[in-house]
Amino acid sequence: MLKTIISGIAGLFLALAVVVAPAYAAEQGSVDEAKAMAEKAAALLSSAGKDKAFEAFNNSGDFKDRDLYVFVVDNAGITVAHGANAALIGRNLMEVRDPAGKQFVKEMVGVSDKGWVEYVWQNPASKAVEPKKSYVIREGDVVVGVGAYVK
Repeated sequence: MLKTIISGIAGLFLALAVVVAPAYAAEQGSVDEAKAMAEKAAALLSSAGKDKAFEAFNNSGDFKDRDLYVFVVDNAGITVAHGANAALIGRNLMEVRDPAGKQFVKEMVGVSDKGWVEYVWQNPASKAVEPKKSYVIREGDVVVGVGAYVK
């Protein structure tokens, strides 16, 4: 009898995991979606210029999707646009380190063309420190990027 109850409970937990895990994943953007959004943002920046692009990144739903958003950092490490936290605009983040000690903004600014920067950061959804990958693209004197949490 006890084995049957334990087996039933284990089955219930397995069924919940199968249902909940995809729903949680759907609430998070993927690295492919982050890259696509970064490319879209870089194209707008290139074609429309900084003023129009930064306004769109900071305020447009076109550049926000679940936990994905655009950020832009200049060569000095100063945030010039941020789709999730306007309080960061104007702040120099060059020396910021992730919990593991990595200066990820410095690495982003050092990208000469485009590429991935990996670091760990607090996920606002889960409140846990999790691995994150940001796809960054150099556009003149700024780097535009979008990051996704990865498990």
